Amino acid sequence: MKRRRGFIRVAVIAAVVMSLAITGLTTTAAQTNKASASVAGPGVPTFIDGRAQPSFAGEAVIREDLWVEAPVDSDFDGANDLVHVEVARPESTETEGVKIPSVYAPSPYYAGGNDITNHDVDVELYAPERRRRDKDRRDPSQHTRTESDTNAVTEGAGPQIGPSFYENYFVPRGFAYVYAESLGSGESTGCPTSGGVNETIGAKAVVDWLNGRAPARDANGNAVVADWTTGKVGMMGVSYNGTLPNAVASTGVEGLETIVPVAAISSWYDYYRANGAVVAPGTFQGEDTDVLAEYVLTRENREICRPVIDALTRDQDRITGDYSEFWAERDYMRDVDKVEASVLVTHGLNDWNVKTQHAGQWYEALAERDIPRKIVLHQSGHTDGRGPIGQTLWLDLLNRWMSRWLYDVDNGVEDEPKALIQREDRSLVEYADWPDPEAEVAEINLGASDDNSIGSLELDAPDRGRALETIVDDAQYDAAELAAMPQSPHRLVYQSETVTEPVRMSGTPKLSLQLRFSEPAANVSAGLIDYRPDGTAFLITEGWIDPQNRRSISSTFSINPGTAYRIEFGMQPDDYVFQPGSKVGIVLLSSDFEYTLRPEPGTELTLDANQSQVLLPIVGGSDSFPGAGE
Repeated sequence: MKRRRGFIRVAVIAAVVMSLAITGLTTTAAQTNKASASVAGPGVPTFIDGRAQPSFAGEAVIREDLWVEAPVDSDFDGANDLVHVEVARPESTETEGVKIPSVYAPSPYYAGGNDITNHDVDVELYAPERRRRDKDRRDPSQHTRTESDTNAVTEGAGPQIGPSFYENYFVPRGFAYVYAESLGSGESTGCPTSGGVNETIGAKAVVDWLNGRAPARDANGNAVVADWTTGKVGMMGVSYNGTLPNAVASTGVEGLETIVPVAAISSWYDYYRANGAVVAPGTFQGEDTDVLAEYVLTRENREICRPVIDALTRDQDRITGDYSEFWAERDYMRDVDKVEASVLVTHGLNDWNVKTQHAGQWYEALAERDIPRKIVLHQSGHTDGRGPIGQTLWLDLLNRWMSRWLYDVDNGVEDEPKALIQREDRSLVEYADWPDPEAEVAEINLGASDDNSIGSLELDAPDRGRALETIVDDAQYDAAELAAMPQSPHRLVYQSETVTEPVRMSGTPKLSLQLRFSEPAANVSAGLIDYRPDGTAFLITEGWIDPQNRRSISSTFSINPGTAYRIEFGMQPDDYVFQPGSKVGIVLLSSDFEYTLRPEPGTELTLDANQSQVLLPIVGGSDSFPGAGE
């Protein structure tokens, strides 16, 4: 089934329509605020209640088309790569010498994408003792990506990138809006590498140009200097477009004051792998770094990048799934200690493309360094905050955030509660931080069922019935399907007692399982389930592991069939409230149709339930888990 590609760029809307819509929105907001300053004339940045006002709205917009030289030669043509940049700024920056900061939106999607096929995932799993059954590297029966699969491809694609929704919002309020095409895409040179260091260097070069440290030229070869800017830069974007801000921030580049990474990657290994398992981004089974790079390779003379794409195919290692230097290059967590910019992390709790681990581990590492930060978690998937929390609230937050860090407006945004979470009923709740500081790990024991239907989740270690239970692998099912089945040989389900008071889980659920395997290779998958009073099973979060990577994501260790192994791994972090009448549930399975590789069915996994636990971060700890104190 063809599905829309989850990697999206900022949506580009017709300029006149959005300009009218945003002007109306701003007027309403201004009328309901008490003014702390008078609105000045055109060409003067103006703020009311800490929010930038559209004092430049009556001006013409100057558009510049230029190429910034990046200190890298990723296409190996003997010349430094060039990053194509488009700048939109108010006319008074040219005629009156007004200096303004920049909102910078990089993307590999402005020029669209290519029709691409993904890797075959119907293959046997790797084990040192045997060869894996592989078909062709690319299988045309897999999802074929087309240009329409990318929400990035909209009215703005082509020779002129903008105007876009966010340009129409920020430029009238005294910010330049800067577009840049990532290396190898559109009118930029170089080659795409799906998070490789060259892409970071290319995106960083634009920040350097805005601060007078990198050269640029126009189409005629004339030097272009950013003499209209204060040098302060805020980067923002969704998905790949939000990943590039993470990458640039991890360099500690001077002038980058803030980033707004939305649904953004913090480690590319965690996008295409999970604990040694080859795992797909949601709805894109078989995609990998080479597929994505070939998709965004929209520059002229694409064949010059063929050796680069082939190197991605070779080095990404879809065989063992081990973490390697290839992935370390694409792991921004390694350089999070270099981040100096403030960060507004935004992520969907139901985003299965860029999964919540990316926001969770990035935000927690920033917290450890006490970086100015805020996190917004909403109930939608792979998108920004406009739809989920409402356009007015989202733009107001962005306005105050950019005003604070790019104009030094003392509006107190950094002193507010650090976490804004949209609850399951779509209400918005502020918390001191995330995960909730009051969350404590509750160790929950698994109790085997008597008929392989539904076992128990209990605080006290159960001592009844048989302890050994078996899962027969069958990759035609996914976790949500198996969780909803009353009985199946292809999964094990465990449920708590009925929830009587709301139970909030905040953080990363983890599993500690005692497992035996009938074969030297297998997938292990698990999901956290809300079994609701109406009989439905809602999949909250999920996790995967290759048991050969039980000791390390970097090394494969053999599995001896029939030997018991301790398998420990985490699911994707989440924040969820179980309501009265529900039951907390765990589903265990082997292969997962939507995410893992799909070997031939029949491998058996034997669980010793009495020696297995789930660790849940619950606000209030064990005392809040159903059945506590009974």
